[in-house]
Amino acid sequence: MAETLLAYIAGFLDGDGCIMAQLVKRSGYVHGYQIRVSIVFYQKEDRKHFLEWLKGHLKHGYVRVRNDQMAEYTIVGYQPVYEVLTKLLPYLQLKQVLAQKVIDLCVKGIGSSYQRITPQELLARATLVDETAKYNYSKKRTTTQATVKQFLQTHHLVPRND
Repeated sequence: MAETLLAYIAGFLDGDGCIMAQLVKRSGYVHGYQIRVSIVFYQKEDRKHFLEWLKGHLKHGYVRVRNDQMAEYTIVGYQPVYEVLTKLLPYLQLKQVLAQKVIDLCVKGIGSSYQRITPQELLARATLVDETAKYNYSKKRTTTQATVKQFLQTHHLVPRND
């Protein structure tokens, strides 16, 4: 991809996009939680074609229209998020530190995506997720490293620190 196009997309992500790392409760998971990394670009529904154009260049993810007439282009998963963020990182301005932290999470996730991680490693990664939250403006965020730790302690997967 041309440098000017990468810079343009990075600017769009800086302004109308979001880079996220989340702790998601999963009942079927041994440790109860999954770490989800994602990149989301937003536009009004009538500009959905632009998000489709963007998807054509970045080659990952999906575009959907929400009930509030907003369209989202979402890229989810360690490998695709890593690939996109490493291309855009040199051109990001507002979200460069956040992008680097999510890249670091992706590197850890890619290396272990086919093997079960330990509860201690999940807690370490959950701490990294908490660090990324400082760069986003979420009013609804309730699941933190402490939530995961409480779950793991309750299920006797890590010792209690009484």
